Amino acid sequence: METIQIKGAKRENFGKKGSKDVRREGRVPAVIYGGHEEPIHFSLEEKEMKPLLFTPNSYIVELDIDGRKEQAVMRDVQFHPVKDYPMHVDFFRVLPGKPVAIDVPVKIVGNSEGVKLGGKLTVQKRKLRISGLVENLPDFLEVDITNLGIGKSIFVGDLRYDNLTLLTPATTSVCAVIMTRAARGAAAAAAAGK
Repeated sequence: METIQIKGAKRENFGKKGSKDVRREGRVPAVIYGGHEEPIHFSLEEKEMKPLLFTPNSYIVELDIDGRKEQAVMRDVQFHPVKDYPMHVDFFRVLPGKPVAIDVPVKIVGNSEGVKLGGKLTVQKRKLRISGLVENLPDFLEVDITNLGIGKSIFVGDLRYDNLTLLTPATTSVCAVIMTRAARGAAAAAAAGK
């Protein structure tokens, strides 16, 4: 999995007032927690956060907080309800030898049988939550739709990946091929011609 490096500065003032002061400086309040260590409260430059926030990809984040190096995954971001800028970011520590849970993008591969017959492919889930060791985490999860017929779906329970555990519920639909009006008309014409 790709990594992104971000520099942060430790902060001493917590709570609403401390967070407002940090935001006034153009920075985003953040916290890293997890493992057996104490949480670290720090702030980040808002512009440094953009490659991490405004992308469909998932990353391992290498934080440099006043010289202290931490490896983490982004767990949660709170955005301003009106102006849509990040107000707070939570990171979770990545510990060697311990599995980490992260949302990874789905990559659809193959040419569906159902689409060839006039069906329409719909993707219901763009990311799946997985758990695994950092060295086993992929940049994306391939979902092969070659054998997917009209009216059929691929569920999370149908997928298998080496060294990874899928945390998204098994009954969640990832993608499906639905019948279109054109395919329905073609099927009716074929049935009438018999």
